[in-house]
Amino acid sequence: MQIYICVKHVPDSAANITIVEKNRIDENLTFLLNPYDEHAVTEAVRIKDNLPDSEIVAVCLGKDDAEKTLRSAMAMGADRGLLIASDKNHDSIETAQALKAAIEQDGNPGLIFTGKESIDAEGMQTMFRIGALLDLPVATNVVNLDIEAGRAVVDCALSGGTANTYELSLPCVIGAGRGLNTPRYPTFPDVVKSKKKPVKKIAFYDLKIEPSKAGMKIVELEPLLQKREPKEIKGDAGEVAKKILRILKDEARVI
Repeated sequence: MQIYICVKHVPDSAANITIVEKNRIDENLTFLLNPYDEHAVTEAVRIKDNLPDSEIVAVCLGKDDAEKTLRSAMAMGADRGLLIASDKNHDSIETAQALKAAIEQDGNPGLIFTGKESIDAEGMQTMFRIGALLDLPVATNVVNLDIEAGRAVVDCALSGGTANTYELSLPCVIGAGRGLNTPRYPTFPDVVKSKKKPVKKIAFYDLKIEPSKAGMKIVELEPLLQKREPKEIKGDAGEVAKKILRILKDEARVI
């Protein structure tokens, strides 16, 4: 089985991001493999462990620097990489078209992974667009995946801690959620081996993608301003603990 993982080269969320010219960011900062894509790579490796004849191919649309993200995916276990090279920032429509064209040109996908979203755009559209272009079923925010008898059985997480279970025929597109696994971070030998794995570079314009009648563009970016108002919690230790627990449950909703 050929397993394709569509990965994205994204700014480090811990970096100091500066907006320039109203609609783009200063790219003189650290970029890395989209964190949700780490779960996709890890799951692909798990499947390959059970199906040793499988091949894992990481695919990325981006500038030449995005090869670093492909190397990260290969250090985590992908066998080779495809870089669709472009200096342009593409919307999810063009991105899906490019990924679809590159995958079809390269091989015959038995399974396609993405992360459930990217931490920069958070559009959550690319996996559905790939599925539509290839006429494949799609499941996103997948937190459990079983491959058996030519089908995929998935649990998709919903709000409130619930999940729906779906059965998809193969091939299909899987958007990996955080609950799917614990990412398999590479060792130093893994990193060294990844530098010897092949990356094929394809120019975006060589894919000869027909321009879409629809399109999206970034008009303006604004920094997120967080307003925090400190509150004093009074009482003895037991009372303070109860108040903190209530705040975490009812206001922050993290437990």
